[in-house]
Amino acid sequence: MSQAGNLPRHIAIVMDGNGRWAQKQGLPRFAGHKAGAKVFQDMARYCNKLGIGALTVYAFSTENWNRPKDEVDGLMNELRSYLKNTSAFQKENIRLVFSGDRSRLAPDLQELMEKAEKDSLSATGLVVNMAINYGGRDEILRAVRSLAKECVEGVREAADLTEGDITDRLDAPFLPALDLFIRPGGEQRISNFLLWQAAYAEFYFTDTLWPDFKEADLDLAIASFGNRERRFGGLKNTTQSKRRSV
Repeated sequence: MSQAGNLPRHIAIVMDGNGRWAQKQGLPRFAGHKAGAKVFQDMARYCNKLGIGALTVYAFSTENWNRPKDEVDGLMNELRSYLKNTSAFQKENIRLVFSGDRSRLAPDLQELMEKAEKDSLSATGLVVNMAINYGGRDEILRAVRSLAKECVEGVREAADLTEGDITDRLDAPFLPALDLFIRPGGEQRISNFLLWQAAYAEFYFTDTLWPDFKEADLDLAIASFGNRERRFGGLKNTTQSKRRSV
């Protein structure tokens, strides 16, 4: 394990490999998603224990609607079941927030998400950001459209727009800058996840399928992060790695 001073403030995880894990076990794909949901909760608790500031997980992408209807319905029901039982996270001082376009989600899911955010608002430990119906391009497009509307209305001038203005219109601008991007499952791509936020993140890829991902695997990813020299496009400067708090 890396020293506390080298811990990432914000970790993002693409929870990949659930279906392949289930197939290897001779189980239906959805069994992999259920196993992966349990690992998500375990990893969130471990991140909270370590003192990580924020954890963003790719729960359901804008492209996942293209999967078979029974798989999509199963994923939504799993999410529904989880959101009805978030009291344990709240007791552990974990805050829940959500990224993504909620408009396509069922009304009861939207209500459960809003309730989970409201009920955990006062938590001061780990912030868990669940990306649901999320796409990095879609998030940036929604942010730019919001700013463009204000330019058309004369509220602001296009020439005065800054990167900070776009950051502030993203779904969770209050989170620390993304430090560590983890993708289990053997793939080495970011799949439209946190495109804006990942500009200076460190990437860690592993062949371990998400349902097999353990605390030791997260330790390895964090240790790898702690051993890297981060320059953010400039020369070495130890003060540059300091990030704003949640």
